[in-house]
Amino acid sequence: MTDYGHELAFGVFLTPGNQQPQRVVELAQLAEAVGLDLVTFQDHPYQPAFLDTWTLMSYVAARTQRITLAGNVLNLPLRQPAVLARSVASLDLLSGGRVELGIGAGGFWDAIEAMGGRRLGPGQAVDALGEAIEIIRQVWDTGTRGGVRFHGSYYEVSGAKRGPAPAHRVSVWVGAYKPRMLRLTGRLADGWLPSLSYLKPGQLTEGNALIDQAAAEAGREPGAIRRLLNIGGEVSAAGQWAERLADLALTEGTGTFVLASDDPDTIRGFAAEVAPAVREQVAAARSGAGAPSSSGRSGASQSSSGQSGASPGLSGQSGPGPSSSGRSGAGGSGLTRPAASGRITDSGSPGVQATPDDGTRLSDQRLWDETARPARPAPPPGARYTPAGRAASAELVAVHDMLRAELATVRDLIVQVQKGAIDAARARSELNQMTMRQNNWTMGAYCQSYCRIVTQHHSLEDAAVFPYLRARDNGLGPVLDRLQEEHRVIHGVLDTVDRALVNYIGQSGDTSELADAADLLTDTLLSHLAYEERELIDPLARYGFYGYGQD
Repeated sequence: MTDYGHELAFGVFLTPGNQQPQRVVELAQLAEAVGLDLVTFQDHPYQPAFLDTWTLMSYVAARTQRITLAGNVLNLPLRQPAVLARSVASLDLLSGGRVELGIGAGGFWDAIEAMGGRRLGPGQAVDALGEAIEIIRQVWDTGTRGGVRFHGSYYEVSGAKRGPAPAHRVSVWVGAYKPRMLRLTGRLADGWLPSLSYLKPGQLTEGNALIDQAAAEAGREPGAIRRLLNIGGEVSAAGQWAERLADLALTEGTGTFVLASDDPDTIRGFAAEVAPAVREQVAAARSGAGAPSSSGRSGASQSSSGQSGASPGLSGQSGPGPSSSGRSGAGGSGLTRPAASGRITDSGSPGVQATPDDGTRLSDQRLWDETARPARPAPPPGARYTPAGRAASAELVAVHDMLRAELATVRDLIVQVQKGAIDAARARSELNQMTMRQNNWTMGAYCQSYCRIVTQHHSLEDAAVFPYLRARDNGLGPVLDRLQEEHRVIHGVLDTVDRALVNYIGQSGDTSELADAADLLTDTLLSHLAYEERELIDPLARYGFYGYGQD
């Protein structure tokens, strides 16, 4: 049992989508208004669907007064360390000491290289991060005479002037999973910031032990290193959430819980119901007055993606990965990635089964020849499916299930309005209960949101997932080429939906054109999702995806 005694903190992990740029700002303001301590943003400079994270943090700092801000985590390969140090210090000064530095070694190397960054191997990336942290701290150290001088294998600084010093001692939080990165965290960092969904069974305990050992060997106090954790899910059983988080605080030393959610109601519930209950339970346990009940400590069971200690409503969510769509509607059955629609299979398989294509087509148009689709190579004899890989394949199906469910809701509302079964007010009420919530509760805003989510999901696959798989199995090339070609076709269909939407608004509620466009989108998207699952579930389960690039 490890309790480092840290004062508990609670925050949110927001998607910096650029289609409604003020929405993420409003969510950050909401997090502050409901009393949360921290707001964080993923950083993927190569993702065109996202706002630049540093620019966003600066803007949010100006629109808030109390809450702390951090990247989760900043992409070092595309952010020069000496310049980053001055950016952090400047924003910390301007915000009154409200900035912390979450940083990572990088992982999406095809996308990083495409943006002009230098491709590094796993060990090189860790070493480069260590050099960067030393440079950053030298820049902040204005009490030492002389300029910053550092001559490393990856970075070199020759006499740069120091400063400015931040308004407070900025903490450096590292996103780490593998031993080499964990040891670096123990030697150099102020905090460990993993995402629960990336952790294998027992890895939280093992990671803490590696950090503690490295810290002690470096002459540091292990308890000085804060343990943070990205989590996610729907706040449906606040009491059980609180018990599980209190257990993590008392047995794993987690001091900061960061909820991955873009849903206002979930954020409110986390702040109003979960956080106070966790604080109360942990305080009682530390004082000897009580501890979380045994139901909150049941670590024996494991979920489909390998995390122990399940409790309803709470699921591990992606931190470093650049997907926003993966969060929506992903209420799981514990601190884990959600299982994909109950299709979990035995442990000797990839973990989930592909959703079959029943062959139903609603439109007369056919935009591709389905019989010409290439197939992946058969898995090699004795193929090994890792827990992390199986979690990645389950994530793919979970995201696809969300897209299918939301598409069905869009279609149903169009049909009901078209038939006069419901009026506009009823449609808005229906939309208010959906997963992908928007400030403007109209069918038009919802359809636009759905198109954006599909596009972002495809952008992630094209920029990161597909290159990763291609590099590990050349035989997947024809399949990945075809999937990318279908992405382009589907984006054209989304443009058709958008044009039909404009016409619908301008024609006083005539939904016929929009319904036709929705039929075509349904045919193409559902066919594509089924094909993608059929071809990629197995290789994802073998090669994994999340957490690579660190050793």
